[in-house]
Amino acid sequence: MPALAQGFAAVAALLHIVFFYLESIAFTRPEVHRRFGVMTADDAAVVRPMAFNQGFYNLFLAGGVLVGVVMSNGDGTTATAGTAVAVFALSCMALAGVVLGTTSPRLRRAAVVQAAPPVVAIALAVLL
Repeated sequence: MPALAQGFAAVAALLHIVFFYLESIAFTRPEVHRRFGVMTADDAAVVRPMAFNQGFYNLFLAGGVLVGVVMSNGDGTTATAGTAVAVFALSCMALAGVVLGTTSPRLRRAAVVQAAPPVVAIALAVLL
């Protein structure tokens, strides 16, 4: 996996770690749950279990990307397998961004933030 692709993959992974933090750790703080369109503490308490679970999905995808990037720096089969793992996890991130963007027009900006780095990383991995 080319270094530039690895850089964008790392950015995508770091963003998804931030999403994990916001959804699974800091979600009950008003300034955080309001970012997700949940306006009251009572509503945040109801949504909290789903946000907690969603945050872990993001963390696991970030882990897949990072493990894949590390493996892609190995030799032969390990490098090939690592690139495949990274591209798979990046594809999941990108497709989740597409789903988010098609859910509501107001979520399109968030979808671009979520999907752009993995899309660029995949493109660079394929083209370079």
